[in-house]
Amino acid sequence: MERTDAQEAVARDGTRLHWTNHGAGEPAVVLTDGIGCAGYVWRALEPALAARHRTIHWNYRGHGRSAAPADPARVGLEDCVDDLLAVLDAAGERSAVIAGHSMGVQVALELHRRAPGRVRALVLVCGAPGRPIDTFHDSPVLRIAFPFARALVERFPEAVRTGFRVLLPSELAMQYALQFEVDRTRVERADLTRYFDDLSRVEPTLFVRMLASAAEHDCLPHLHEVDVPTLVVAGERDSFTPLRLSERMHAEIPGSELLIVPGGTHVAPLEAPDLVAERVLGFLEARVPRPRARKRRPPAAKPGRPAARRRRPAGRRPE
Repeated sequence: MERTDAQEAVARDGTRLHWTNHGAGEPAVVLTDGIGCAGYVWRALEPALAARHRTIHWNYRGHGRSAAPADPARVGLEDCVDDLLAVLDAAGERSAVIAGHSMGVQVALELHRRAPGRVRALVLVCGAPGRPIDTFHDSPVLRIAFPFARALVERFPEAVRTGFRVLLPSELAMQYALQFEVDRTRVERADLTRYFDDLSRVEPTLFVRMLASAAEHDCLPHLHEVDVPTLVVAGERDSFTPLRLSERMHAEIPGSELLIVPGGTHVAPLEAPDLVAERVLGFLEARVPRPRARKRRPPAAKPGRPAARRRRPAGRRPE
């Protein structure tokens, strides 16, 4: 498996974006995270993909090793799509398979709406087509509470930042996640530790502004126009983006396929890595064929030079 050093793309507004490249082979697959994440959920799937495909993973602005934007207001979902286009350009990929997890599903679908020619196929993992806080835990609580939480973050950013960096990596946060959000028998603590560490490094104001943009974004009306091969992956017990949202995406997207991970939660690729990898690789092999090599054409005759005449057999005269 080949791996390049860290790469950089430059967004339209000058923000520097981090991306990495593993493996080789077409079609290329681009891994797109959820909000607050910097790659933890792809730990098992990324090397499986890279054994057969060029696999690109990138960080949102203000996430992981990507820089924060100079303009703190430029953190909306549209900016994320612009950044993904910049990464595709920097990687030299005219089109690619876009795999998105959580909010990455919205980014992938919005990319297809804006630039369908850049999308070879979609792998939509544990996400919703839009307005995710409306369906979080199948309750209106987050929708009601979010404006107040955002106002608090915007007014007291330093205090909230301190709280993020103290509470998120704590054992209390770990035990809550293991008890209520994931299958503790199938998720390694190291994966959740990485998630909380990455999330704690995201500026809280950036986080709430990006989440506010995702909360108002909706690609549901676009689903019936998706004209590329699509695989929807869902966790049976996903509380962040409930199963019915994935089932609806599958019903609305023509010709799509659906994988429901038994007992899976919002981190289904970590809970059933072999099942997810096998199904994603099989989908790519069956539905997204590698482009055939073009036949070489004979060089064109040089201009101003007459074409060679065909010689008649010796001894034969024209009639």
